[in-house]
Amino acid sequence: MIRSMTGYGKAEQIFKTNNISVEIKTLNSKQLDLIMKLPQELKANEFEYRNEIATRLQRGKVDVMVTITNTDVAQNTHIEKEVVASYLEQIGNISKEYNIPESKDIAAIVFRMPGIFVSPEQNYDEEFLEKIKETLVKAIAMTDDFRAKEGEILKKDLLKRVDLILGYLGEVEPFEKNRHETIKGRLIKNLQELTSGEYDENRFEQELIFYLEKLDITEEKVRLRKHCDYFKESIDEEGAGKKLGFIAQEMGREINTLGSKANDADIQRLVVKMKDELEKIKEQLFNIL
Repeated sequence: MIRSMTGYGKAEQIFKTNNISVEIKTLNSKQLDLIMKLPQELKANEFEYRNEIATRLQRGKVDVMVTITNTDVAQNTHIEKEVVASYLEQIGNISKEYNIPESKDIAAIVFRMPGIFVSPEQNYDEEFLEKIKETLVKAIAMTDDFRAKEGEILKKDLLKRVDLILGYLGEVEPFEKNRHETIKGRLIKNLQELTSGEYDENRFEQELIFYLEKLDITEEKVRLRKHCDYFKESIDEEGAGKKLGFIAQEMGREINTLGSKANDADIQRLVVKMKDELEKIKEQLFNIL
């Protein structure tokens, strides 16, 4: 099953008075580009978390945010009364010494000072760390599921475009049958104009066969069909993004060669349509894991 590199997952759970939240956002990237935002108390566990994410999500630009919020407001923060008293005393002394009128809203000034609000130190015991890991794993699973669903959408689009290329290739055949006669007629006309109608017909036929062999596109059509079939066979392989990209490159080579040998306006028109679909395939493959 193919997966998109675009994904999102968010998991939360309450442990005692703490709300644990893990949010993951992913976008396409050639390699794993992982950015983690953790509380300072969890920095020692960052390597373990990175390994867990890399194993499951493999590739892409991955942003992970882990937040721990104490839901017990009484324990969440408290005001340092001694610090407030010290600020008030100092402001009062300075106001008297320099004859500065005291502000009517002195509280607003004091509570903007540093060190007034203090958060109690969190106790990250083994049980709490296990709950954080559980939440992370759940968020990773949700992100992976999101990627799988996006991958199914991309798969349908890719297969549709491969079928369009095969359809345009099938339309080439009627024009190909008339192409040899058209080329032969054009060459005879040009030859008659240059030679006043006198030329060796046997030699002309030999040169014409050699010339038409160089313009033959049978091999290109066969190889293009095989590449398209191989693309469809490989699309359900795990981590098929890069492989599909290589197959798309081979498809492009055959389409380009077919266009350069076509020597026919109608076939060239179909080649342009094939190229257009192939470019859309390549754009989608940038986002395939």
